[in-house]
Amino acid sequence: MENKENQMSGEESLKIITDMITKTKLNLQQSSFHLLFWGWLILFCSLSDYLLTIVTDYEQPWLVWLLTIPGAFVSMIYGFTKGKRQTVFTYADKLNMWTWMAFMISAVILFILLSKQMENVAPFILLLAGYATFMSGIIIKFKPLIIGGVSFWIFALIAYFTGPSIAPLAVPFAVLTGYLIPGYLIRKEEK
Repeated sequence: MENKENQMSGEESLKIITDMITKTKLNLQQSSFHLLFWGWLILFCSLSDYLLTIVTDYEQPWLVWLLTIPGAFVSMIYGFTKGKRQTVFTYADKLNMWTWMAFMISAVILFILLSKQMENVAPFILLLAGYATFMSGIIIKFKPLIIGGVSFWIFALIAYFTGPSIAPLAVPFAVLTGYLIPGYLIRKEEK
């Protein structure tokens, strides 16, 4: 008799799944900060790197990317404080968090592996960002984020085949379509 009481109907199961997706979407809407923060930071770094390369004689324009180090700390502190206030953690929340942690770890390893060829790193970072963005969109069923992930992949190909002289311009366009537009759309839904 206990088995019958513990079994859920199809409608109850669907409601639980729908509630989980809705809660995750709500949690991500509150976290649109990350998409917008990283979008603007990477847009600034990529355009600064490009302009320093073509306009000045500065030998190390890539140093502007060191701003992402304090950016990572800002992002982690924000995520930690938001997480402490969050009362419900769904499986999808954890899956999304680990997707982005895997992206960060992969990016750090990639930078180590390509440290002597930094001018060639853009296509690979765009590839990784595309994966994490695409998966986040799938997890929360948010089409603009899925499209954003696909746009990262397209710009990774553009960056790879156009070479180091044009590749830096693929990054700001990818960030615009992959992070900023979906981030503002999530924020718009939030309101």
